[in-house]
Amino acid sequence: MICVALPGLAISTAQGQLNGRGLEGFYRAGRRLLSRCQVRVAGREPLTVQARMTAADRARFVGTLRASPGSGTGPDPDVVVERTRDADGTERITLHSAARRPLRLPLEVALGTDLADLTTIASGRAGGELPASVRDSGLRWSCAAASASVTADPPPADALASAGLLRWEFELPPGGTASVELRVRQDGAGPVRAVGRAATSPFATAQATGDAPGAQALLRTGIEDLRALLLRDPTHPADLHLAAGAPWRCGLAPAEALAAARMALPLGTRLAAGTLRTLARTQLTVPGARSGLIPGPRRDAGPHLPPDCTGTEATLLFPALLAEARRWGLPEHETEELLPSAERCLTWLRTAVGDGTYLCAPLPGGPARCETQAHAHRAALLGADLLDAFGRPGAAELRHWAQELRTAFREDFWVEDRGGGRPAVARAPDGRLLPHLGAAAVHLLDTGLLGGGEQAPGLLDKVQTEQLARLLGGTAMDSGWGLRGLAAKEAGYNPFGHRAGAVRVQETAVAVAGLAAAGYEKEAGSLLGGVLAAAEAFGHRLPEMYAGEQRTDGSAPVPHPAACRPSATAAAAGVLLLTTLAGIRPDAPAGTVTLRPVRSAPLGEVGLTGLRVAGSPFSVRVSRLGLALVEEAADGLQLGV
Repeated sequence: MICVALPGLAISTAQGQLNGRGLEGFYRAGRRLLSRCQVRVAGREPLTVQARMTAADRARFVGTLRASPGSGTGPDPDVVVERTRDADGTERITLHSAARRPLRLPLEVALGTDLADLTTIASGRAGGELPASVRDSGLRWSCAAASASVTADPPPADALASAGLLRWEFELPPGGTASVELRVRQDGAGPVRAVGRAATSPFATAQATGDAPGAQALLRTGIEDLRALLLRDPTHPADLHLAAGAPWRCGLAPAEALAAARMALPLGTRLAAGTLRTLARTQLTVPGARSGLIPGPRRDAGPHLPPDCTGTEATLLFPALLAEARRWGLPEHETEELLPSAERCLTWLRTAVGDGTYLCAPLPGGPARCETQAHAHRAALLGADLLDAFGRPGAAELRHWAQELRTAFREDFWVEDRGGGRPAVARAPDGRLLPHLGAAAVHLLDTGLLGGGEQAPGLLDKVQTEQLARLLGGTAMDSGWGLRGLAAKEAGYNPFGHRAGAVRVQETAVAVAGLAAAGYEKEAGSLLGGVLAAAEAFGHRLPEMYAGEQRTDGSAPVPHPAACRPSATAAAAGVLLLTTLAGIRPDAPAGTVTLRPVRSAPLGEVGLTGLRVAGSPFSVRVSRLGLALVEEAADGLQLGV
């Protein structure tokens, strides 16, 4: 159970006690400030009977015990111990007495910490607990890297540094209560001020209604998680962006931040603008082949490809996000301010391609990846759209290259076989194709939004798109819980493989949106239903990935031990999944919005209220017949054809 309000985290098991094992503890900015917080009442540990997340940043634990002397052998508890744990470093312990007589209840809280950083803890190299000292109304620990303290209100009657123990004596009348609040703080850092709790959230307070009860919970939880993962650019605090996820990746991952901001555009454009401005300041501007690149870390690409550079993906996502944010309502002056950075991304693209056709991996002899060509093609077409809108040169050259890429790709990347063929996952410099079927192919369906509600053309022709839709809807790819990263029949398949068979929620959402836009509603509906079923099993807080094991009657999705939960891309994917049902395609500069709803209405009637289009609230309802009706929109916004 992970409570998140960055830079604060609180990680617990369902038992409620923090025993100092594994990842348990309160964290700030990646450092564990408290690893042990064990509560005993009248010398005994309460029996935990309930543990639940009440918000993205808060968990509630309820325990019981029987404390009345001479009360017989009956099973009914007469003391309830409630613990409310918050990501900001606060824990409130409340004792409720249901005894018939007054109770004298000693409360003991045993505390300890190693002040280790998350990386050290994850690798199993955290040291033992540090010695404590008594400080004011609590305890304090220090090491060379940091120091932290726990203060209590009311102050304890006893504080024993050698045992790390705080102790109180409470007199509770029948029906009475007593509370203690613990505050965990890093010395010199002050209280955690979570960005997501600011008065002006970058996200609209959207809601979902309708026949599918899980849709409402998925959207609400997704927005809560997005708020919890918000960070500020420390040098430009007005600019917000998302951390990749908790607990492992609480910092900026450029490609994932851009992808999440793009999927979250129906909630407003402020996150997109802040993310773009933040990453524009990281863009390489020194002369050379890398000029214009947005740096990013390398990541694993599965069993059949070498690791790839996420900086390439981020650089190609930048102009696409800017172009689509403008369609959703990013003001023209903000778009124009970011245009030079987008132009540098596009210049980098043309320089990297050079006289060739394909964008290859930056390493010598690196392959041309299928998904990279899809990102590059989208960046070229949406980038050209931007350049034309602001009277900048270069649009014709980008469109010409995109046309050449389409023509070549349909021949060079298609693997013929007796099953109808498939797109290759990559093409080696010698022309050899890597035929493995995986989720990377879904990016071929994510073509991007142009003006007038039109989707940009894709790299596949109509027959190839139909074949890809058939493959994605087959049991080798569709696990019943979502889309596998690698088809189950491929060599190297591993249901827990990060990109070798696990279900990645972002890729499943992209597949659902792409299939629906291309008219393959049966396949889109099956994947959508699988993810919603998985979301219910995960309490509607989807992890970034989970095992790709086949769904069967009575089964449940199996968690991945290394997955972030919450995850920025998974939380934003919930927004994309639900808005895909209405097929919202805005063109704010032209004052229009086009609706292309999923006619099969896989979730029955769905209402989406409180979205943002053209800077104003936007609400739409899709009937059980698959007909869409706009219920609220900006003044003057016209319905496109």
